[in-house]
Amino acid sequence: QVALVESGGGLVQTGGSLRLSCAAPEDTHRWVTMGWFRQAPGKDRDLVAAIDWGRSSGIYGDSVEGRCTISSDNAKNTVYLEMNGLKPEDTGTYYCYIDTRDGRDWGQGTQVTVSS
Repeated sequence: QVALVESGGGLVQTGGSLRLSCAAPEDTHRWVTMGWFRQAPGKDRDLVAAIDWGRSSGIYGDSVEGRCTISSDNAKNTVYLEMNGLKPEDTGTYYCYIDTRDGRDWGQGTQVTVSS
């Protein structure tokens, strides 16, 4: 099991920005995909963004397309999610995940709250 360390969540006003980070241990074998899902209270967990190892661009959920950028530092086994133009509907717990040859592991989640 891969222990992911998430950071960067918090409280921000509408229109604001946040940068989330998710780091896997240095000894993690080359991962396949890392990314973020988010879950609002009472709702399903939805994809926010994901990036494949070695790629410079990722994929995005429809609700954040154009407002978020995912990037990775493969040497540090870390992915970053830059979120801009945040809206109240972006509020939720953001869970980082990693896909390796052994399967998928999840982080503990970091809370993002966007006030109106």
